[in-house]
Order: sequence, then structure tokens, then C-alpha cells
Amino acid sequence: MESAIPPHLTTDRTRTRRIPDDYAPPYPSFVARPAPSVKQVVMAYFGVQGAAEPATFPGPDGPGHVEYARGEDLIATAYWDDPAAFDRWFAAHRAEWLGDAVREPGVGRWVEILRPTVEAHETLFSSLGRPEGVAVLADEFSGPVQEHAYWGGMRDRIPLSQTDPMAAAGGLALEHDGGRVRVRPQHGLCLIRSGQDWADTDGEERELYLRDVEPVLRAGMDYLRDEGSAIGCYSNRYVTVLEDGAPVDRSYGLSWWRSLDALERWAESHPTHVAIFGAAMKYLTTVGPAARVRLYHEVSVATADEQYFEYVDCRPGTGLLAAFE
Repeated sequence: MESAIPPHLTTDRTRTRRIPDDYAPPYPSFVARPAPSVKQVVMAYFGVQGAAEPATFPGPDGPGHVEYARGEDLIATAYWDDPAAFDRWFAAHRAEWLGDAVREPGVGRWVEILRPTVEAHETLFSSLGRPEGVAVLADEFSGPVQEHAYWGGMRDRIPLSQTDPMAAAGGLALEHDGGRVRVRPQHGLCLIRSGQDWADTDGEERELYLRDVEPVLRAGMDYLRDEGSAIGCYSNRYVTVLEDGAPVDRSYGLSWWRSLDALERWAESHPTHVAIFGAAMKYLTTVGPAARVRLYHEVSVATADEQYFEYVDCRPGTGLLAAFE
């Protein structure tokens, strides 16, 4: 069994894991392995309100992977494993998305960009063969890893956790320029994208997931969207993945948190997540090893200079603007 932390990012620990060295998880899970040459990734979310045209990524230096989804907004998510290429692309094309020349009545546009280092980022997949998100850019996947299926596994999979508490500092602030708003970032902001793919299910398993699991998940996502600020969740979106413009049987929650600590507290003890966990465990116990729902997530912690947020003519409460309501 492998450690989730790859050998080239392993260092002498000054902070302990939550598990003993002989811990054996009850089921297998896997992590994406970026090439050792990759030091930092870029996760760029481009959203549009009031129009059907999603962001596109023309020209050189474009992303290595793009996905589309719809919730309240239409969202294009683009991933780079070369920040310099992203910087060149964004400098060349930012105005095509956010510039004054493309503003039109009734249309809001926004970008939320995170560029975490590989030391401050982790992924987890319940099965192999269908990568999602930043994992599409990975060089390979691990074998079964040890650090999962216990509270604290998320932190233990982040290489920086070996020596750093990854505590938040400061707070967000707004910069207004008419209908253009930028959010000044804070140190230690945490982003989680947590997804589910039930495309391979059918019959009783599909009914069980859609009847007993998905509604509980949706209720938890709605709570974070509407009331999450009280527990440190700045913003939450629950979206459906699109392929060729049409919805498919995949969804994910996208949550911005003040800190990894706040995300952990919700996951471990809040009634909404306890309900999600309970519904999922009941489903997995009923279906057993033959379960065909695929689960994954990616979690990042970023310094202030690794974040960029801009909203142009957007609805109140869009994204991180919700933190100020």
C-alpha cells in the first residue's frame, strides 16, 4: 500500500498523522500523481450569467483540460499545469471575457482562479479509469493509498501537512469599480471540488442513489450555499456537468472555505455532512463492492498571491461576493 504523498514530496514530519503506521483502510482509494516536474497547477473557473455562451480558450498557451457545468451559472473550468503558460494566455485573452468592450445589459461574467502548489493540494478517487478535474493532467495514478477513510485523511494527503498547520490568516476584502468587483484574497483560503458520477449505474442501484443519496447531498449543498457563512464556507455551488452542452449523470460541489480547519469541522461534525456520510455509507453497504458510483475530490490550500477573483455585472451574492452579505 502506498502513501498518498509521493516520494519526491515526502519529508521528515514535524506534525503527526491521525493514523498509526499499520492502519489499513476498509476499501481502496487512489490519488492522481502529477509528474515530478510539475510544481504548481492553475484551476480557473469562468462563469457567465444571463447568457448561454460559455468561455472558450483560443490561441496558444491554452489549458490542458476544460470542463463545462451548469448550476445557477454556466461555468467553464480550465486547468493548466504550467502557470507561466496560463499567465501568457490570461494576459492575451482576459479582455475578451472581462473587458469593458464585452459588457452587455443583463449579462454577468466572473473568474475565480486558484494556483496551488503541488505541496498544498490533494486528490482522491474511489476508482480508476475515469479521471476528473485537475487529475486529467496527472502523469499517472497511484495504487491503493493508506491515508483515507478516516477523519483527517484529507489533511494527511496534502504534502504540506507534514510540517505546516496550513492555518488561515486575515480576511477577504472588496474592491469596487462600478459594476466591476474584485475580491482581495486572504492567506490560507481552501477550495474543495467534490464530485460524483453515477453514469454507470442502473436498476436498483441507480434508484437507490437517486432516491436516498442525492437528495441528502443536495440538501447539504443548499445549506452551505444559503447558511455556510456561519461555519466558514464563503461560497458553495452544486452543479451538473455538461457534455456537448447537455447535462450528464455527473455533478460536483464547489466550495470556497476560509480555511482547511473550517472545512474539516463541517465534514467531521456538522449535521448536514453527517447526513451525507450516513446516506453514502448505507448505499455502499447495501450495494457492496459492486457499487458503480464513482466519487472523487480535489482540495487545495492557497496563499493570498495564488488567488484571483473578479466579478463584472454579476448578481449580488455571486461566488465569494456571498461572504460580504
